[in-house]
Amino acid sequence: MTIPKSGRLYIIGAGFAGQTLAGEIKKKGIFGKVVAFLDDDAEKIGRRINGIPVLGPIHDVAQLLRMNPADEAVIAIPSASREYLAELYAGLKKAGFERIRILPGISQIIEGDAHLIQTRSIDPQDLLGRDPVAVNLKQSLSYLRGKRVLVTGAGGSIGSELCRQLLSGGASRLYLFGHGENSIYLIDRELRLLQEEGVGEKATLVPVVGDLKDADYIGYITGKLKADVIFHTAAYKHVPMMEENPVAAIENNFFGTVNLVNAAAKHRVKRFVLITTDKAVDPVSVYGASKYLCERAVLEAASGQTAAQVNFMAVRFGNVLGSRGSIVPLFQKQIEKGGPVTVTSPEMRRWFMTIPEACSLVLKAGGVGTNGNLYLLDMGEPVRIKDIAEQMIRFYGFEPEKEIKIEYIGTRPGERLDERLWAMDEKPVKTEYSRILRVERQPPPAPDLETLTEKLRPVCCFDRDAPEKYRNSELLRKILREAIPSFAVPDPPALPSAKHAAGRSGAKDSGAKAAPPHA
Repeated sequence: MTIPKSGRLYIIGAGFAGQTLAGEIKKKGIFGKVVAFLDDDAEKIGRRINGIPVLGPIHDVAQLLRMNPADEAVIAIPSASREYLAELYAGLKKAGFERIRILPGISQIIEGDAHLIQTRSIDPQDLLGRDPVAVNLKQSLSYLRGKRVLVTGAGGSIGSELCRQLLSGGASRLYLFGHGENSIYLIDRELRLLQEEGVGEKATLVPVVGDLKDADYIGYITGKLKADVIFHTAAYKHVPMMEENPVAAIENNFFGTVNLVNAAAKHRVKRFVLITTDKAVDPVSVYGASKYLCERAVLEAASGQTAAQVNFMAVRFGNVLGSRGSIVPLFQKQIEKGGPVTVTSPEMRRWFMTIPEACSLVLKAGGVGTNGNLYLLDMGEPVRIKDIAEQMIRFYGFEPEKEIKIEYIGTRPGERLDERLWAMDEKPVKTEYSRILRVERQPPPAPDLETLTEKLRPVCCFDRDAPEKYRNSELLRKILREAIPSFAVPDPPALPSAKHAAGRSGAKDSGAKAAPPHA
């Protein structure tokens, strides 16, 4: 977020959120002067609200600016549709605004005041995808009031947004768990600043740096923290990179989850919510296989001896816009350097949801969900990656193909043209909650998870009696193929040439050979 020290500001939207922002800007006295509100409401146009004129309609912004020049626009219409925001953004850019900021979605401020610290520069993802569902956060998070909540992967894109929204839940303690020191420092600092500015409630924030792969530590720290609820978002997520580092994917994602599940069961955590992915459906990639195994570990724990004390559940959804594993950040960097924008195939499609909407629904599902259930977020209709690329190019003021080229580079290892949200032996069933489905499942095929875990363990954890198995990626893939029918894929081919490597997440230098068997 960039807040100028001075300037003339228009606030777009003279409703409650806009008025709250104007009052805060006036009170602080250092961020500039609000020249006017801009609104379409005929009853407000021509009036003054707290001494600030209300001008309109909004589509006349260019003409209004000639009479009342301003430096920056702040969009304070948290309920605005994607289509309306796109029109508004185009009009503001045409009118000459260099800086355009926006409040977060309605789900984050529906029960509280809007704050200047919550504003950020408008981003392509604000204009992409469908209109998000509005979730009443305070109502949805009532089950967390007074509780201790642990978020793993708290520094990641999903985990950090969960933490921002959890500020409104009234939790007594919020544990920010992650492996990366810097990412945990950043989210801890951000949440403290939000609290200082009056956002959310005064949960005690506790940063925790640790490694899920360390079973002894996870057992120890879970007992010490005494968390009531765990949201498990931590995972290695980059599909092509995990194809090159398959043992690391299984070790971190699957065994890390097993360690956390065992600790949660031992210490009687009341609720355990796994965040999972559509790539776990009939997986063809190592990442997908690792999340498939995570789903099994969590859902099978629900039928264990501790089922009466712990509610184990999983929430599955597709791609989220702007996450670290998403194509949006990559496309942004490619456009900024003048292209080309690299797309795997003109026919590749994915489901997309914004991070705030996905997190709001995860938090709601975590409260209404019951032990042993897999929930699926309704992702709407899949979108072509090509269309996302074209929309983003236009967002930055360029014409696709004429000014910024789109280059088709072919699918990468572990990718498929279309993802599925449920398998052939699964059936999505509506719940009473908007955009949250429950998945009815058939018993998983053999081998049983305990047997499979013991086969994988010496590959990921050194065993003095079987040193030849340690880090053996060929053996790992063989085990996965035998256990997961859809995982009948060959070892990854030689890596791409330097021409394409620069545009592919996780690609190595040109001239590299296929990954060695012990990786």
